[in-house]
Amino acid sequence: MFYNQTVLKKILIGVLAIIVSSCNTKQDSALISDKKQTENDITIDSIPEITEENHDMLMNTLFGKPKYSIKNIGILVYDDTNSLDVMGPRHVLGQILSAKTQFIGMKPGTFKTTDGVEIVVDAVIDSINQLDILIIPGGFQGTIKNVYDKKLHEWIRKIDENSVYTASVCTGAWVLGATGLLKNKKATTHWYKAEEVLEKYGAQYVNKRYVKDGKYWTSAGVTAGMDMSLAMMYEILGKNYTEGVMLDMEYDPKPPIEGGTPEKTGFVMKYMMEAMYDAGVEPLIDSLEQVKKTSENLL
Repeated sequence: MFYNQTVLKKILIGVLAIIVSSCNTKQDSALISDKKQTENDITIDSIPEITEENHDMLMNTLFGKPKYSIKNIGILVYDDTNSLDVMGPRHVLGQILSAKTQFIGMKPGTFKTTDGVEIVVDAVIDSINQLDILIIPGGFQGTIKNVYDKKLHEWIRKIDENSVYTASVCTGAWVLGATGLLKNKKATTHWYKAEEVLEKYGAQYVNKRYVKDGKYWTSAGVTAGMDMSLAMMYEILGKNYTEGVMLDMEYDPKPPIEGGTPEKTGFVMKYMMEAMYDAGVEPLIDSLEQVKKTSENLL
């Protein structure tokens, strides 16, 4: 977790020092000529023990009242998802202290990401009826299969009925789009076939790191899920809390070269990446479309 009791007490010293200083200013500005003296007058021992009863009050003193009450966060997990699509938001949103964060699968057990990381889910979709935040990660062929999974789509729509935020990372927007929830919404996704796919589902593609339209959040590829999650945190808990989380993560990316988007990548490398994606995606889509048509003809 982000803040334990010892850390919170130390932060409270600074906050209370500012409060004391402010009060003294109103009474007599001459008494606070030395701010350090005021801070030194407050010790850790003078801060009350943090308990279940006073926790909310102390958090409100530090960070203000959250815009939304977030109690439960669910991150969908399935075979062939991108590990960072899952773990990036999990790390950021897991620091919302009031919330329980769970990995949710379509079945019990362990799922393997595109790079071989195994994730054991905490719950299955059949057992989860409500979430404040739902995160749908992207991936490769496993994501394509989920675009055609009607049971999953029904569950996402059910959760969306009462969620505060419904969100996707990377090609997770393909799955979210397939549910119909992005129709007439602005959205983004991984750059590969981005405009083509989102337009197919009635969404307007926006070439940004992340996009918010109403309760729906979507991010560009993989690492953008962390930026989106930090933006959610900023809206829920404000600048101070988000700044603290970013400092805890030491989140200040500076890659060794310019790149990471089609606009910043050389033509040859972009062509090679597209060809690689095409080879894995297009045959699978063709086969799933054929299965879908056959099924519809039998009805």
